[in-house]
Amino acid sequence: MNIWLLRHGRTRFNDERRYQGQLDIPLSPAGAAELRAADFAPNVVYVSPLQRSQQTARIVFPSARQVVIDDFSEMDFGAFDGRTADEMAEDADYRAWVDGTCTAQCPGGESRAAFCARSCAAFEALLDSERDRGLLVIVAHGGTLRAVMERYALPERDYFDWMSGNGGGYRLDFDTALWDTRRKLRLLERVSFVEAEKC
Repeated sequence: MNIWLLRHGRTRFNDERRYQGQLDIPLSPAGAAELRAADFAPNVVYVSPLQRSQQTARIVFPSARQVVIDDFSEMDFGAFDGRTADEMAEDADYRAWVDGTCTAQCPGGESRAAFCARSCAAFEALLDSERDRGLLVIVAHGGTLRAVMERYALPERDYFDWMSGNGGGYRLDFDTALWDTRRKLRLLERVSFVEAEKC
């Protein structure tokens, strides 16, 4: 089975480098326009409850039925959502969070460990239920992809090494023996569904 993990297209908050977390920010007109349809057509695409994920799936996989997985939402950045790093340069809570490698609980939000745990639990449950299919497609968020890739992908890399551009992501191979013994997936390639951009 091939597994496609994709990040949503560009939003205004992406362009402004704002934390958007679980704020329901739509794709920007430019972000929607630069996405291209895939050359394959899954019957089902699993998406987060946030509209930027669903809008991306609608453009890239126009004929697919969408199934919402609540726990595929982006990390909850709490008090940091909607703000830029520059705007928070003098914010003591933000400085402490950054100085602690962005792992502590955000004020009013999640810790990275809690976020990764919910994202990975949802992914693992979905994969175990859909393992007999030939194709599994997920359109979610940068953080969601990083959490899943850090936990399950081979070769193994750290969380921040799995950065993906908007409209991009990863194609992975599901090998039954490898999954059942090690809970691991092999990275096949980086992918992009942005016009004129190839990985």
